[in-house]
Amino acid sequence: MKNFIIMILAILSMAFTNKEKPSTAKFKVFGNCPQCKERIDGILEVKGVKSAEWNVDTKVMEVVYMADKITIEKIHELIASVGHDTEKVKAPDQVYLKLPDCCMYRDNDNTHHD
Repeated sequence: MKNFIIMILAILSMAFTNKEKPSTAKFKVFGNCPQCKERIDGILEVKGVKSAEWNVDTKVMEVVYMADKITIEKIHELIASVGHDTEKVKAPDQVYLKLPDCCMYRDNDNTHHD
């Protein structure tokens, strides 16, 4: 019985000490204004994302996330789902075209501009 208790305590100890550490990523997200920022930051208020901050001027997103709960690919997909291209995922045209005029960031040839 004593060995069983020691084994259980050892397993519990490992479970609490081997917690996944947060990952940090920085990448480009296209948008223009405070409305874009609200939309981009807001879509990342999901399980697994500890913090997300998009800079309107630099167009750089800094996200701290738990890789065991959400993938970086899913983060890019979420941002694209609200109309904002990332350096990895292009937003669907039908979603992009519904953005307010001030949020339109694509050139006429559908490429990005800074």
